[in-house]
Amino acid sequence: MTEKKWTLKSIAAHLGVSNATVSNAFNRPDQLSSKKREEILAACKALGYFGPNKAARSLRKGTFNIVALVLPDSVEYMVSDPVASSFMRGVAKVLEPQGINLLLFSGNTDSVNNIVDFVDGFICYGRPRNPKLIEQLATVTKQVVTVDFELQDQASVNIDNQGAAREVAKAALMQFNAPAEQADAAILGLRLLDTDLICRVYDHHLPKLSTSIAHQRLAGYRQALEACQVTLPEDRIWNIPESSERFARIAAKEALAIRPRPNVLLCMSDLIALAAAREALAQGIQIPQELKIVGFDGIDEAELFQPTITTIHQNSENKGEQAASLFIRKEKRQIRLPFELRVGQSI
Repeated sequence: MTEKKWTLKSIAAHLGVSNATVSNAFNRPDQLSSKKREEILAACKALGYFGPNKAARSLRKGTFNIVALVLPDSVEYMVSDPVASSFMRGVAKVLEPQGINLLLFSGNTDSVNNIVDFVDGFICYGRPRNPKLIEQLATVTKQVVTVDFELQDQASVNIDNQGAAREVAKAALMQFNAPAEQADAAILGLRLLDTDLICRVYDHHLPKLSTSIAHQRLAGYRQALEACQVTLPEDRIWNIPESSERFARIAAKEALAIRPRPNVLLCMSDLIALAAAREALAQGIQIPQELKIVGFDGIDEAELFQPTITTIHQNSENKGEQAASLFIRKEKRQIRLPFELRVGQSI
């Protein structure tokens, strides 16, 4: 025997009350006496009815109390990243008290069309790996807030990635009495190319114009090198497909094997810097005497490591809070947050 599928109308008829009475029992308790409401809720529970269809009600109202958080990569990878986790915590801190839920959406997905009709809008954290998603987000009629990149006529939250990279690179290079003669740099880049390979990056590989975080940071490093008159050989830039110990360690091992061996490693994340430092120490290379290392992001582990990592600290949790606040207030402002150079023992 199949279980009866109750609707608001059928349950009201069964109980001998109006549709409005049942609806009020679930949604507007102030419209009924406590005794009457408890009687209706108890009867509904006994019959296996747990309230009006919320999805249908949301479709009628046009609001769902759900925000899609579009991630730059797979959900599995992003939830394990300390910077992304901090950002998500900041978003949730603002949205949850408002009764708004988060839907994590992979940046590898083919289209946002599968969810656009069931969410109130989008917070996009970094450029999605699938560039088609950016094109779709630029045309959706619902609210969009971008983080670490911009879409025309939409709200955004950023830091000055290029300026920050320039500052941290310059801090390392200026440790030499004569940087132009003594500094020998290499760059461990993060997602400079759209590939899953660890590989060298040459200028002809790079797009002519890119506003991604990685390319902004690369531009900042190059500005610092130029200001200090340090030549960067064309084979001294690596692409690392994800900010992880495994991939970064492989790239660091390659970088430290070339001759002359670099004495400065400019790393596009703290996780990469930490992996490079572990590899260097495993090879008996002294930090900072023989090798200076800088990172980016300011995660806790960079401060706890010995030697402490020189890095750019960005408050990712606050970045998430700001993005969520823009969404709730339906503002179209562009916010640029400050960053902080934290000089550790690695330079």
